[in-house]
Amino acid sequence: MFQRDYFMGMIQDMTAALAQVFGLRKERKTEEAFLVIDELLDKHFRLSSNLIRSLSDDDLMKVMSTNGIVETDHLQAIAVLMKQEALLHGDVGREKECFDSYVRSLRLFVRLSLLDAEPTIVEPRTQIAELLELLSPYELPAPTKKLLMEWYEAEGKYDQTENMMHELLEANELTAADAVNTYKRLLCHSDDLLTAGGLPREEIEQGLADIKGLLKE
Repeated sequence: MFQRDYFMGMIQDMTAALAQVFGLRKERKTEEAFLVIDELLDKHFRLSSNLIRSLSDDDLMKVMSTNGIVETDHLQAIAVLMKQEALLHGDVGREKECFDSYVRSLRLFVRLSLLDAEPTIVEPRTQIAELLELLSPYELPAPTKKLLMEWYEAEGKYDQTENMMHELLEANELTAADAVNTYKRLLCHSDDLLTAGGLPREEIEQGLADIKGLLKE
């Protein structure tokens, strides 16, 4: 009962804070909006807002776990707030900070989706699509591309898995052996699943042969 009451209180606070942030953005009161986000982070997550921002998503997931179970509600809330921070940074022309906050939010939502987290606050997959669109003008960091590659594969988006794999290969951020393993995993799926995922078996077999040819050179 206590956990549910706490969660409902957090949702109410989130809803009120987001409405307040939206109003402050319209009034161009950016710094006041940042303070609202800071207060919410400080209030609900056992960590200071500065520490939350400094932790990697891997470390944040470890901290936001109890008995090995990730507190996905908290991660969703933080991901939502990081997206709001990105919007605020964008409003005042802080492009680097805006980009960094969007990427941070994206990575958290991808992690949540990979955990198949219940969308108690927002739908992670919807947020991922929005964030990828917002980030489309930019080159994503290699670690984020690797995480997206994992997510595309988990989502059955095999054509996008391959596209991301080739981007990483061209940037020397993925080995040919890793690519071979990826193709071999995909070949374990049925023809129907592969076709639905945009990457028919014959294309995978050709791609695998090409990569193996590179390994022999």
